Amino acid sequence: MTDLFADDAPMHPQPVSDSADAPLADRLRPEQLSQIVGQDHLVGSSGPIGRMVAAGRLTSMILWGPPGTGKTSIARLLAAAVQMRFVAISAVFSGVADLKKAFADAERAQAAGQRTLLFVDEIHRFNRAQQDGFLPFVERGTVTLVGATTENPSFALNAALLSRAQVLILKRLDDADLAHLATRAEQVTGRPLPLDQDARAALIASADGDGRFFLNQIETLYAADLDAPLDPAALGRFLQRRVAVYDKDRDGHYNLISALTKSLRGSDPQASLYYLARMLTAGEEPLFVLRRLVRFASEDIGLADPQALVQCLAARQAYDFLGSPEGELAIVQACLYCATAPKSNAAYMAQSHAWRSARQTGSLAPPAHILNAATRLMKEAGYGAGYAYDHDTADGFSGADYWPQEMEPQQFYRPVARGFERQVKERMDWWNRRRSTAEGA
Repeated sequence: MTDLFADDAPMHPQPVSDSADAPLADRLRPEQLSQIVGQDHLVGSSGPIGRMVAAGRLTSMILWGPPGTGKTSIARLLAAAVQMRFVAISAVFSGVADLKKAFADAERAQAAGQRTLLFVDEIHRFNRAQQDGFLPFVERGTVTLVGATTENPSFALNAALLSRAQVLILKRLDDADLAHLATRAEQVTGRPLPLDQDARAALIASADGDGRFFLNQIETLYAADLDAPLDPAALGRFLQRRVAVYDKDRDGHYNLISALTKSLRGSDPQASLYYLARMLTAGEEPLFVLRRLVRFASEDIGLADPQALVQCLAARQAYDFLGSPEGELAIVQACLYCATAPKSNAAYMAQSHAWRSARQTGSLAPPAHILNAATRLMKEAGYGAGYAYDHDTADGFSGADYWPQEMEPQQFYRPVARGFERQVKERMDWWNRRRSTAEGA
């Protein structure tokens, strides 16, 4: 790889290329922080980066955001704004030897009175031990670390490193930001985009907030030297459809399953179906979604609609039988059933309270009258004495006390007055009144 740490490495960011042969993204690369698109909450005068630049002093930071939102440009311009030496490495291509050389060069620069901004792209790809290697140099001020990551730093980075760096969140570019980039591209090239207004909007939507991808698509359009503007259908045929940004073991995975769960819990079948589609069309394992639906049926619906669990298990069986794509309709049916079912977390809360009580009370013995007298000795010891067989009573309910003598009766399960649980609640209330009457007699 190119030696980024040689003595003649650039002390300041390289100027933006003016060559007409340079990639469009390079030609439009901002030359000052105020030109960064879509991140005013960070680089504006009241933002954390804007304030640091105004003070002339940087702290180490982690730039967390989606691809193509300006992380590299911000780091490059930060160094120029505060007159720092700029060194960039990528965790994809660098190892321990590269880091050692970068730190050694930074120490020599520090001795000469020059500060170093070390930009580490994809910093989450360094393992835990490599991340720990940054700590002494950050603490001593040998380098000001600016790391860039698309992954949640809470999970991807060491706690020790996070405690020494400020996490700054970049936003995905919205339609107005991308439209601004399109206008700048037209100004720099002196050519209008070969698209009608509807196709222009479709191109913006296809970028999914990624400015770099958007500019690359524009460059592809310019390179084709089209004779007439394209409409949305023609644009779709011309450009390959972009695959949804979704890593099945990373943030996209957890964010979308969280969105699906909360939409189901909020009884919004339309939003639930949207997030289900987002996951399945992006390649999520259908069985993962089915597992979450089965859990949801017990945790968030429970006995308010006992058929929810049946529907989800049937969907799992149907998917096993049919496979994709036919079996995905059964997943849709289960999703819609859960979204439109009455909700209750009473069973979930009952489990939580009962488990906690069981841990706290240890090995309390059940009352003797409900113990089985399997031997004569046990019968002589009082096992089973006074047991009331509920089926022999007039109402099929004896009202006996089944709790350990050392423990007051508890109320773990509190059904709600919704769905089938309304009937369960009515029965339980009746039983509780009968018990109260029996105890007062």
